[in-house]
Formats: sequence, structure tokens, C-alpha cells
Amino acid sequence: MCEERLVNIEIKLAYQEDQIEALNRTVYAQEQRLAQLETVLVTLAQQLRTLSEAGGEGPGASERPPHY
Repeated sequence: MCEERLVNIEIKLAYQEDQIEALNRTVYAQEQRLAQLETVLVTLAQQLRTLSEAGGEGPGASERPPHY
């Protein structure tokens, strides 16, 4: 009985170690993707800011569009 319990515990431990390793890989991949998305977000925010600043300085920037 004791030997069987020990084997079952070792099997469960091995399974848990595999699961933890798989979770670690998933978390690492998500961290990498998050870093990429943050870089894209910063770039897009800078581009939007640049376009907004350039659009506000052009001639007729405060005029209403013709469809109003």
C-alpha cells in the first residue's frame, strides 16, 4: 500500500512539473508578445501625435469640411 501511494505521488509530481513548464513557456511567449505590442503602440501614438500636429498647422485647419 505504501509503495503504491509513493508511485502515485511521483506520477502526480511529474505531471505537475510538466504543467508548470508548459505554463512558464506560455507566460514567456505572452511577455514577448506584450513587449512587441507596447512597441507598436508607442510608435502609433507618436505617428498620431505627429499627424495631429501637422494637421493643425496647415491652411484652413480650423475650417469646417464641406459636408457640414
